[in-house]
Amino acid sequence: MLWACVLLPQLALDAVLRRRADPEAPLALVGGPAQLRTLHAVNAAAAAAGLAPGMRLVAAHALLRDFAMVEYDVAAEARVQRFLAAWAYRHSSLVSVQWPGCLLLEVRGSFSLLGPWPRIEARLRDELDTLGFRHRIALAPTPRAARVFAGLQDGLAVPHAATMATQLDQVPVRRACLPDGLGTRLQRMGIADLRTLRALPRDALRRRFGLPLLQHLERLYGQADDPLEFYQPPDHFDARVELGYEVESHTALLFPLRRLVGDLCTFLSIRDGGVQRFVLRLEHERVMHGGVRCEDARQASVAHGGMRSGAAAHTEVEVGLLAAEREPAMLFELARSRLERVQIPAPVVAMRLLARQLPPFVPAARDLFDTRSQQQLPWPQLRERLRARLGDGAVYRVAPAGDPRPERAWRKVEGDAARIAQAPARPPRPLWLLSRPLPLRGAAHIVSGPERLESGWWDDADARRDYYVLETAQGQRAWAFAPAGEQGNAQGGWMLHGWFA
Repeated sequence: MLWACVLLPQLALDAVLRRRADPEAPLALVGGPAQLRTLHAVNAAAAAAGLAPGMRLVAAHALLRDFAMVEYDVAAEARVQRFLAAWAYRHSSLVSVQWPGCLLLEVRGSFSLLGPWPRIEARLRDELDTLGFRHRIALAPTPRAARVFAGLQDGLAVPHAATMATQLDQVPVRRACLPDGLGTRLQRMGIADLRTLRALPRDALRRRFGLPLLQHLERLYGQADDPLEFYQPPDHFDARVELGYEVESHTALLFPLRRLVGDLCTFLSIRDGGVQRFVLRLEHERVMHGGVRCEDARQASVAHGGMRSGAAAHTEVEVGLLAAEREPAMLFELARSRLERVQIPAPVVAMRLLARQLPPFVPAARDLFDTRSQQQLPWPQLRERLRARLGDGAVYRVAPAGDPRPERAWRKVEGDAARIAQAPARPPRPLWLLSRPLPLRGAAHIVSGPERLESGWWDDADARRDYYVLETAQGQRAWAFAPAGEQGNAQGGWMLHGWFA
């Protein structure tokens, strides 16, 4: 096996920066008890002002008055690591997140599909840059060696076991990822590198430092199997963004929305699936009401954005599609259109995207020599965009019905699943059928007809009509009728029901 380690040195910080509209502004992750707040991580702008991890918050404010602060959340960091594990699953079937801040991928099995290691490495780096995560990557025959090499030198690839052992022997003990922080203790004792450590008697090492040190060395050098816990992708997508401030306009929500939709599409590409329905949940600030902590006074959430008493303080925006899709630009446009139609009842402090219905994705068939303009949208994308802007009921399919009455000879069909049967054979029908018949004014002469229609005796809408094709004085072809047996005349008496093209 060959293991690639993707080391994420600033995972928690990158997870916050990638969801901020201005990642270049000074920012710090803050943790610790209320009486002793310290900086966990800082971005480049904050570091340039003198801020550093481990610094007291009071000292940081003395150096830089205004900088954004985000609470460091261990659980949120773990969620981001699992998201990246889902991303890595598209490159390898064996992915592990056993150690914090890094991903392990078995890549030898992917060579036949994705190409040699340099090509896979370039692909990993390109996608991580797009996702917004800084990284270091190394390759080795054992997962622990790959982890050590990634910490030593970015891009180091040691594919052979013998070369790996030689390289490991030169690694300083404090950088060998030894268990329980033993690297620092061993260095203070005068043991500089792993070659010196391995030359010591095993029994003495076991008595003084415990069995985990020996097990680590054996697994590091490939002398024993390394039992890893492998990642299994979930069956649904659930991601949340803390905004850090109150938002009252749709425009300020578009940046986190784009990030969430991009993460959803990455997740869908991993599963080789699509999404047919997902929910955007806009979370509102909790306030004090009547002396008791409760939700916003205008509580609730409903799909159209209103709020009602007794529900949670969030607004839900449902985005439904007629067929499964996973194109990021299309899903973002649909979500934005739905979001802009919702009235925000209270300031938004967080946004969450949930997708539980993830059916298989079947790409639309395209001709090999498709001459369609690059600016032209495929029909499924145009249809969904129209539904998002005009409403779910504004776009539908039309299917023939068995009723001969023109106003009931067709029916609406939702979705693409239903098969539309062939229409029964009938005389020509006009392209433009009026919603209700109107008197035809002016002179007209008969071109063809009559065609008698008698139907509707069972539903109290009995119709007995004789239909004719008429030509007006202006040369227009009209489809008109008169009561059965009562033909109109050249001066009128016709009821217009449609126009031929």
